[in-house]
Formats: sequence, C-alpha cells, structure tokens
Amino acid sequence: MRHEDIVKRLSAVPLFKELTYEELEPFVQVSQTRFYKSKMYAFMQDDPLDRVFFIHSGKVKICRTDLSGKEQIISVLEAGEMFPHAGFFRHGKYPAHAEILEDSYLIVIPIEKFEEILISYPELCIKIFKVLGEKIVDLQGRLEAQVLHNTYEQIILLLIRLCKSNGEKRDDFFKLTTQFTNRELANMIGTSRETVSRTINQLKKKDYIMQDNEGFYLLDLEALKQELFY
Repeated sequence: MRHEDIVKRLSAVPLFKELTYEELEPFVQVSQTRFYKSKMYAFMQDDPLDRVFFIHSGKVKICRTDLSGKEQIISVLEAGEMFPHAGFFRHGKYPAHAEILEDSYLIVIPIEKFEEILISYPELCIKIFKVLGEKIVDLQGRLEAQVLHNTYEQIILLLIRLCKSNGEKRDDFFKLTTQFTNRELANMIGTSRETVSRTINQLKKKDYIMQDNEGFYLLDLEALKQELFY
C-alpha cells in the first residue's frame, strides 16, 4: 500500500482527524499494511496484545468464546475503524477474536510504538479516553437491555444499535451494510436463532423490516423505536 494511501486512511479515522500531516507522519512511519483473506484471524482471544489495527478496506468481526465454545459477537467493524480499544499502556492479552469477514487490508501499528507516539501527543490520549468512554457507555447499554428488557425488546434494541453502527441512511430506512444471519444476531444478545427468526418475521409483517434484492435488511428506525417505547 502506498504511503499516501496510509495517510489518507489514517487521517479519516476519528482519532486522527484533527492532526496535521506533520503530526500524523510519526504514525505512518511505524505503520505496516497486511492483507487478510476472508475467514482468517487478525488475532485470537488471549493472544499477547502487541498491535493495534486500522481497517483500510473490508470487514472484521470481533467476538468472544466461552469455555464451551459458544460465540458472542461484540461488533462488526468496517473501513475507517480501529481495534482493539483495550490494552493501552499495560501488558495484556487480546480480549476477543478478530475474524476477517471479507478480504481486508489492515494498517497495523506495533502497540509499543503507538504508545510512545501517544505520549508525545497528550491530546490524542484524551481522544483515546473519549473513545473508551463511548465503548463503556455502549456496554452499559447492552447490560441494561439484558436486565430490564424481555427478549423481544432486546432484539429491537439490537436492530436500533446496528442502524447506528452498521447502517446507511436510505430515504426513510437504514440499510444494514453487513448481511447478518439470524444465528449471528442471536449470538450478539445471547438468545436462540429461532427466537430471532420469529421476532424478525413479526417485524416484517408490521413493515418495520424489509429486505432488498441482495438480501440486505432495510430497517424503519423510527418505527422500531416506537415499537420499543409504546
């Protein structure tokens, strides 16, 4: 990947958006690019945490597995996003798997080098803390959904969240840019595939969810919110 391609991609990442070319250059100098084919892993859960990744193109699924091998999907990340968000300024392990969903080019920075540069730019540390704060709020929201809402409501909350994280506004609908199976949706909230399938069919009958010719979900965000709160 060309030097200018790395600069262009990193400059679009929210963490780096306000940096000048000169301020961004140290990160570019220690960056490497890697191509990963679909179904490969950038890292596995509990591998030593030694790199931070930025997605130039493609999609990456972040998921955890328990001792029984059951998978919980944390998120599906797309171009312009970074991962992981945990582990800075401490020695640790990757908290989850990073599975490549489609052929991807990733920009990779050794975490020690990344931390050294961060120390030189305190304002970037503040941005990191803000990003981490947003992740904590998201996790709190997910926990609250499990405690305070029934499964039907949890599925609606999940769809609302996916509109924001993996959706594109299309007229009156949000199009999910990733094709999630019912099993994958179920794994995000710890329920069964059958329950998700039944709920999706109910929402389709109400015209809150549709599918385009390619099989991507089209979601009526406002209708889903009304279904949840009224």
